[in-house]
Amino acid sequence: MADVEIDSTGLIADMGKRARAAARLVAGMSSAAKSRALEAAAEAIREAAPDIMAANAADMARAEASGLSSAMLDRLRLDAKRIEAMATGVATVALLRDPVGQLIDENRRPNGLVLRRIRVPIGVIGIIYESRPNVTADAAALCVKSGNAVILRGGSEAIESNRAIHAAFVAGLEQEGLPRDAAQLVPTTDRAAVGAMLGAEGAIDLVVPRGGKSLVARVQAEARVPVLAHLDGINHVYVDASADPTMAEAITVNAKMRRTGICGAMETLLIDRNYPQAGELVSALVGTSCEVRGDDGVRALVPGVLPASDADWDTEYLEAIASVAMVDGVEGAMAHIAAHGSHHTDAIVASDEGVAERFLAGVDSAIVLWNASTQFADGGEFGLGAEIGIATGRLHARGPVALEGLTTYKWIVRGTGQIRP
Repeated sequence: MADVEIDSTGLIADMGKRARAAARLVAGMSSAAKSRALEAAAEAIREAAPDIMAANAADMARAEASGLSSAMLDRLRLDAKRIEAMATGVATVALLRDPVGQLIDENRRPNGLVLRRIRVPIGVIGIIYESRPNVTADAAALCVKSGNAVILRGGSEAIESNRAIHAAFVAGLEQEGLPRDAAQLVPTTDRAAVGAMLGAEGAIDLVVPRGGKSLVARVQAEARVPVLAHLDGINHVYVDASADPTMAEAITVNAKMRRTGICGAMETLLIDRNYPQAGELVSALVGTSCEVRGDDGVRALVPGVLPASDADWDTEYLEAIASVAMVDGVEGAMAHIAAHGSHHTDAIVASDEGVAERFLAGVDSAIVLWNASTQFADGGEFGLGAEIGIATGRLHARGPVALEGLTTYKWIVRGTGQIRP
């Protein structure tokens, strides 16, 4: 059903006003109170699982009829296991150390002033996301735990799932005395609401987009409030000549094929020209029903590999397709990543510690791994509970953004009567 025409600017202004009031309340609550509310929200999600699955089934049917890609369908799909994982994620956030009030550093000046920097909530966070309904719970949990209020605007393809998850989440909050306005869901799928959020100076303190390149590009181009974002996950695995073949194959296959539709999936495999089992490695990837597009060196090793175009090195496939190139050692791999990477996640498989350390120091990405799959690019796997997203910029926060990334700081200065000469 199409949305009734509404005043998006007025809607977001009203939601922002209510969120600001809720943020002041949540910021002053104890860590124990916030944790109890999140535990209640997790239980409410579990109890609402039948309703959430029914809502998701409606979204899936509509998405399939509209021709949504297999990668997007995978992101949208919920089942009992994923709903339980969502609830567990919220409960895990409840147990995490509360960053609010943490001492960052302390300094005593020669004049006797004592200066302390402590973490404080940012205020009102706007989350604009596509497809993945679990973001509704993950983002709301992280924002509440870090003392913020959140305004959630999910994609039209997941509207029914998001509504069901949000209803359960806020029911849990209210059960433990937190205001339901601490986690609001934009009720319309009208794209004008996104524009209203991006222009909501004074109402929203930080916008976090989670979605495809077009969404993130729009947010970065139009936002009049600060943005915490990442673009494509063009992630690489580099297999060095020193790599253990069994390990190299296991990591490569997992990095690409465990879940092809997530931002941590490998998109390009780089192989040292001196790696002795390059053909076997590429063949193993082909054997998983992955379409491989290779350069001339790869195609000479494995018959049937498709030729890679220039565009392939800059493409986030998010499906069972990988580009593969032969490179001249770690320096060649780093040069390729510098030219085509997106500063998201890159990995090296190597037994030579010196080579590995060169890669770890020289690759300018938010996450760099040694002898581990890129699929670990996830806040939960980093021990952060859930994540608000993976930031690939250089300001404020980088990599998986969780509780600390949703705080800023203020200075507390204690004196004994000092005046400035």
